[in-house]
Amino acid sequence: MSPLHELLAAVPQQGRVRWIGVRPASKAAMIELNAVEARREAGLTGDHSRPGPRNARQVTLIQWEHLAVISALMGRPAEQPISAIELRRNIAISGINLFSLKGRRFRLGQAILETTGWCQPCAKLEERLGLGTFQAMRGHGGITARVLQGGIIRLDDALRVEPL
Repeated sequence: MSPLHELLAAVPQQGRVRWIGVRPASKAAMIELNAVEARREAGLTGDHSRPGPRNARQVTLIQWEHLAVISALMGRPAEQPISAIELRRNIAISGINLFSLKGRRFRLGQAILETTGWCQPCAKLEERLGLGTFQAMRGHGGITARVLQGGIIRLDDALRVEPL
């Protein structure tokens, strides 16, 4: 294995669940939770994502540390930062670079998820949060994942990368 491949394969950091939320319907308000059940091939209980193994967007995750970056790029005052609930992602994670999870499986609480892609911002966020939101979020929208093994995910649970 080349040195670059070794570096890419090693993810020594562990993340931490900082926020959890579900969307009961497409345009419904997010519901903030202390814990949620991840269901194999179905996503999170109470969330509107389409079930099935082909749905690559069963769960959306955003980098907790990026909320401050997005806020700054949107020109928000420090005392009014953007929140995870406003960005309509399911789970906010701190302590690990979510992009390092590309093509990887990871344990989140009792569940095992697999990264399926990047979670790009959409035009609806720009409409909801104002001009500049789309550009502020580019590269900071997080990742999408599917549930491989169900289980409960709680606030403060660890995110651990599964071995290759």
